[in-house]
Amino acid sequence: MKRLVIIGGGFAGLWAALVAAFEADKHGAALHVTLISKDDHLTVRPRLYELFTEQFRAPLAPVLSPLGIHLQLGCVESIDDDARTVQISAGDSHVTLGYDKLIVAVGSVQQLVDVPGVAEFALDIDTYAGAEALNEHLKRVLTAPHSTAGATFVVVGGGFTGVELAVEMRNHIRTMSDEATASKARILLIERSNLIGPELGDNPRPIIEAALANAQVEIRLNATLARVEPEAIFLADGERIETSTTMITTGLHANPFAMKVAAERDRLGRLMVDDYLRVNGQESIFAAGDIACAKVDDTRVALMSCQHAIPMGKHAGFNAAHELLDLPLRAYRQPDYVTCLDLGDYGALLTTGWERRVENSGADVKPLKRMINTQWIYPPTGTREDILKASDIDAPWPPAV
Repeated sequence: MKRLVIIGGGFAGLWAALVAAFEADKHGAALHVTLISKDDHLTVRPRLYELFTEQFRAPLAPVLSPLGIHLQLGCVESIDDDARTVQISAGDSHVTLGYDKLIVAVGSVQQLVDVPGVAEFALDIDTYAGAEALNEHLKRVLTAPHSTAGATFVVVGGGFTGVELAVEMRNHIRTMSDEATASKARILLIERSNLIGPELGDNPRPIIEAALANAQVEIRLNATLARVEPEAIFLADGERIETSTTMITTGLHANPFAMKVAAERDRLGRLMVDDYLRVNGQESIFAAGDIACAKVDDTRVALMSCQHAIPMGKHAGFNAAHELLDLPLRAYRQPDYVTCLDLGDYGALLTTGWERRVENSGADVKPLKRMINTQWIYPPTGTREDILKASDIDAPWPPAV
């Protein structure tokens, strides 16, 4: 029986496994699919700016088991593509798995901030554990005796995640404490460039700025973090700002696991792939999601987002399975692009196209954002037939906006 091994239990890895299993079932072929994940849950990462809940995770086994996909918990230590094996560390034991095709889908990590004190005193929402730690920290700060430092909450990084976290922070404080504390809190958003959301473009910026003003978020542009202490941060110009809550949202970089694959990488550390998501220079290895630098059209490459990770995972699973079953491959292309940004009490913002044309904003867009976050990006559920139907690469995703 042919063996397909997928490394990574995030959006791309999960959907690669589901689509591969669907293709094997559709063509009546025997294919052994194994998904290796360090966790038995998928973390719904785009939601981690919200008020913390255990619903940020979705269990993998109920999705994989009905399709006969094996879930192997552990961390891959090495890949031997000559022998076509991976070495896995699983607790105190070590496991060797053989493969005929391999899909690498281990995602991205928050870019390291080489600033004194960040590792010791700053928080992030890059992972479920990070969001949980921030939640516990906020509980401690908001129940501690009042101090100037405890009344200021600093978000470093004015990109997509930084904006969503900043506009929601006062609501977090209100829920965990009371209206008086939320009203008096100082929310500060620090961005090193001269614009908020530099990567989001000019079209949506006035709406984003209005939403930040509505949430009473102070904006500090052209500001660089120089040091973090338990109850203060220092900027490069020497300014000291009292705070006991410093949150870092400074962009993503491919998971360092990419270094284990002998292949060319881009400036973000992503593996370069061809149109079928096969890693350049590798016959048996595919890559998908945030760890892959893949073309969405003739000129642009995919972004590190579930909007691209899910279709990329589907195509990687489809193509890896089809190669093993001697069936035609399908090129990955995703020319359409949509942005839906949560703006807290201001509503949300919907843009279309790579130039991010504003289609709508405000309260009317909020239900769409909630639909995306709570339904569209979650794994399929139900019977085996329900999960199989959702795992067809041609099943519509997401529903039309």
